[in-house]
Amino acid sequence: MTLWRDQLEYDPIQPLILSKNNALIYHTKRTLLDEKVPLIETLWELNSALKIIKKQKANGSWAYRGGKEIIRSRENYNQLETYRQLGFLIENFGFNNSHTSIEKAAQFLFSFQTDLGDFRGIYGTQYTPNYSAGICELLIKAGYYADVRIKKCIEWLLASRQNDGGWAIPIRTQNYKWQEVVNSDIILEPRTEKPFSHIITGVVLRAFAAHPYYRKSEEIRQAALLLLDNFFQNDNYPDRKEKSFWTKFTFPFWFTDLLSALDSIYFIDIAKHHPNILKSLEWFKKQQQPDGMWDVKILKTGVDKDIKLWIGYLICLTFKRFLA
Repeated sequence: MTLWRDQLEYDPIQPLILSKNNALIYHTKRTLLDEKVPLIETLWELNSALKIIKKQKANGSWAYRGGKEIIRSRENYNQLETYRQLGFLIENFGFNNSHTSIEKAAQFLFSFQTDLGDFRGIYGTQYTPNYSAGICELLIKAGYYADVRIKKCIEWLLASRQNDGGWAIPIRTQNYKWQEVVNSDIILEPRTEKPFSHIITGVVLRAFAAHPYYRKSEEIRQAALLLLDNFFQNDNYPDRKEKSFWTKFTFPFWFTDLLSALDSIYFIDIAKHHPNILKSLEWFKKQQQPDGMWDVKILKTGVDKDIKLWIGYLICLTFKRFLA
C-alpha cells in the first residue's frame, strides 16, 4: 500500500473498483492508483454521458424543471441548469471544449456575462460572485483559461472582494431581504467593510484554483488562508450559516465544504501541515466504515445514485494529495 492508504483503517479502493460506474473506475485507476488508462475521451461515449448530452437544447442550454418566476426568469433557470449539467460532463466524464456540446454550452453561458465581467441572472439583477466564479471555474477546466472573457471575470472577482480579502454576496452585506431586491433596477454594491463569507469565498476560490496562472497570486493565497482559518466555524451570514455545513457534501462541487475547500487549497499550494488540514483529515478518518467508504452527510442525493462512491473517491484523492 502507498503511504496515504496506510493512514486509513480500511482499504477504500475495493468498493470503487468493484462499482459498476465506468467513469468512477477510470478515475480511480488513473488518479488514485496511477495506472495507465485509455484517453479521457473514452468516457465521452459512456451511456450516462450521452444521456446528459441528449437533453441539451439547440442553443447549448439544458432546461430547468420547475422554478418560480418571482425568483428568476425561465432563461436564468436554464442558466442555472446548464451550469449544473456542465459540472457533470466536465468533472465526472472529463469533457472539454473540443467537444461540440461543451462549446455550445460555453457560448450559452458567456451570453450572460456583463460588460463588467460577472455572470448575471441567477440572482436576478444582482451580483453573484459565487455563481460567477462557479461558471468561470468550469469554463477554465473546459479549456477556456486563456479566453479574454475568463480574464475579464477573474479581474471582476478580484475587484469585488471585501476589505478583509474574502468575498460575500452584496445583498447580504446590505441586510436586504431577498425578494425585496432580487429583480430591482437598483444594483446593490457590497459594503466592503463587512466581513467575508466563507461559504462564498470557498466557491470563488475554486475559479482561481482552476487557473494555472491566477492560483499563484499572493492575493489568492491570502484568501485561501482566510478560508482555511475558518474551517469548522459558523459563517458570518445567514445562508448555510451553521458550521455543520462544512461536513455536508456534494459532487460535482456546489457549496463550500471540507472537500471542495481542500481541493482549492491543494492547487493554491498552502502548507500541508496547517492544523486545520490535519484536523480535517482526522475527521474523515473517524467517519470511515468497515466497507471502506465514509458515513457522511451527502446533499443532492437524488442526482447521482453513485454519489456516495464519488464522495469516497474524493476523500481518497484528498488523502493522497496531502499525505503522499
